Amino acid sequence: MNLNKPVFLASSNNEAIEQKKVLEAQYGTNSLDNADVIVVLGGDGFMLEAIKSHMSQDLPLFGLNYGSIGFLMNSSNQNDLLNRINQSQSIKISPLIMKAIGVDDSIHEAIAINEVSLLRETHQASKIKISVDGKVRLDELICDGVLISTPSGSTAYNLSAHGPILPINADVLALTPISAFRPRRWKGAILNNESNVKFEIIESKKRPVSAVADSTEFRDIKSVDVHQSIDKVVELLFDQDHSFDERILNEQFKF
Repeated sequence: MNLNKPVFLASSNNEAIEQKKVLEAQYGTNSLDNADVIVVLGGDGFMLEAIKSHMSQDLPLFGLNYGSIGFLMNSSNQNDLLNRINQSQSIKISPLIMKAIGVDDSIHEAIAINEVSLLRETHQASKIKISVDGKVRLDELICDGVLISTPSGSTAYNLSAHGPILPINADVLALTPISAFRPRRWKGAILNNESNVKFEIIESKKRPVSAVADSTEFRDIKSVDVHQSIDKVVELLFDQDHSFDERILNEQFKF
């Protein structure tokens, strides 16, 4: 790689804002129009926002962690930043495309880098029918919710819901129930990434459900269609000594 015109984006974190000023003094201030790499200062949540906001720029993103977990980020060490960027490992991620229909027939569309989640809105459990490629696979899942995750998101909410960790280059998606009551022993499924998944909310007015694409939420939903994009691609850069593959492998051996 020969990337030498970074544009810096900082979250609302005070330290991130101050470090952005330091980096711009050292490397200059480029606009998105003439930059060749986006350097994101913040946490995973801000990185997800940056990816979605600037996907049309078609620029690689390199994160510096000024958040908590920072799974999508690199260490905040700024020494020899351009050299780190040019020696980094590149991974490419295709987002999920979500189309949700409200109980009032409103249409909501969003993309998700990590996962699309369906979540109950009240004390009552949700009841959800699940179809894959037009075939009903589960007539009624009684649960707190259900999610479908990309490999890059498999170590996020999916992992907390006891879903499988997926290798970053795997052509699969994880379908994971959240606190399933019936069928009690159903642990989810691993689907081909070309699958089209449809969720239909049973008794959607009595048992309201929201649909969430990463952090974008739509409430009172009656159905949701999800598939992985075939034309949108995001490129993330990671330090060679702490690659994304290594992080995912490490997660599988933590106790």
